[in-house]
Amino acid sequence: MASSHDADTAGITRRKSLAAIAGAGALGLAGCTQSSDGGDGSDGGDGDDEISGPINIAGSSTVFPLMSAVMEDFAEEYPGVDPDISSTGSGGGFSNFFCTGDTDFNNASRPIQPEEEELCADNGVEYIELIAATDALTVVVNPDADFVDSLTTDELAQIWKSDPAQTWDEVRDEFPNEEINRFGAADTSGTYDYFIEAILEEEGHTSDYQATEQDNTIAQGVAGDPYAIGYFGFAYYFQNPDQLKALGIDDGDGPVKPSLETASSGEYTPLSRPLFTYPSIESLGEEHIAEFARYFVEQTTNEDLVAGDVGYVPATEETQEEQMQKLEDAIEQAQG
Repeated sequence: MASSHDADTAGITRRKSLAAIAGAGALGLAGCTQSSDGGDGSDGGDGDDEISGPINIAGSSTVFPLMSAVMEDFAEEYPGVDPDISSTGSGGGFSNFFCTGDTDFNNASRPIQPEEEELCADNGVEYIELIAATDALTVVVNPDADFVDSLTTDELAQIWKSDPAQTWDEVRDEFPNEEINRFGAADTSGTYDYFIEAILEEEGHTSDYQATEQDNTIAQGVAGDPYAIGYFGFAYYFQNPDQLKALGIDDGDGPVKPSLETASSGEYTPLSRPLFTYPSIESLGEEHIAEFARYFVEQTTNEDLVAGDVGYVPATEETQEEQMQKLEDAIEQAQG
């Protein structure tokens, strides 16, 4: 698999790799990584005997590309690790894997919910919340949809609410009288939850759409239909900029296009959001998992990887320091 992100060509390779694995929804890196010979400044050998073992991760499809990219580099440095990363949706990961004690991390595109906290508590699963990056949740249409470049938040709600507009001209008079074909996140997804919170609120989310946990399926659906619309994490638009058109969102001060810059500045409202990963404290008692968690937090400020390769806004140095202290406290608790 791709290794260093120090060169432009390596970044291109990784972007192609991420676009491919995004559609698969699960990543097993064991057996397809090789030990580094020092290309990233390390010898790739120190601690290999100690830093080994399985690492099981489920959860958010939005965090999936970032977690996969970080794990790719980690597994190259420590070929003894055996990672298994699945894209199950934030809620699907919490309910079906993490809070039942079956995974070491759960990725999430929104904070853990009270019912999930209760399930984890019932099963004795303790955890910490770590900030991974900032996302610009992106609304996309087909590039041939030249009738629309932006939508207001009210128009977006008309398209996605529980009793939605059926044709584009119901949203805006000058839009064509063509059926709206919707592709979006399944109801086990944190992106689905966040979209309701930010756009739909009490109006609820329509069931009249093609729901999936695989964001690349959304990208493919919209790319193949001139009257389609979809939404997902910015990284998936970042991987498909020529196949999709990202819409500007008007929250009252004029349309703002999603980008790393507008998400970072806070200008892209209300669809900028933090992304998380939740390590199990019990799992942090295992040295290879603790070491990967440290590595992940270290990489959250890596602009080449987080922004350049994946397409999210890196954490600030201050946030990284806070997250690392929280992590070290949890590791001490687990291993003390």
